[in-house]
Amino acid sequence: MATNSTTKKPAADTAAEETTEAVTETAPARPTRKAAAPDPDVVGPALPAGVDPVAVTLAHHHTIDGTDYPPGAKLLVSPDYAHRLRGQGYANQV
Repeated sequence: MATNSTTKKPAADTAAEETTEAVTETAPARPTRKAAAPDPDVVGPALPAGVDPVAVTLAHHHTIDGTDYPPGAKLLVSPDYAHRLRGQGYANQV
């Protein structure tokens, strides 16, 4: 059986080599998210003309157009968007 002939540095030596400089860069701020609206409006892509919205219940946390919706939220969406949400597992099959 072959053995590895390289030697590892002791942990104390590697810790001494690391610098302890303070990080001064800050990450860019995230855009603020809006809380979910209490009354159900049609969310997501716009409805085609003459099509009624479909009610869905979310199975997982989901953000639509910058608004957070918790699991169990009931939303009105277009039929096509409801189909996509169900296919991706975000909405419950009813």
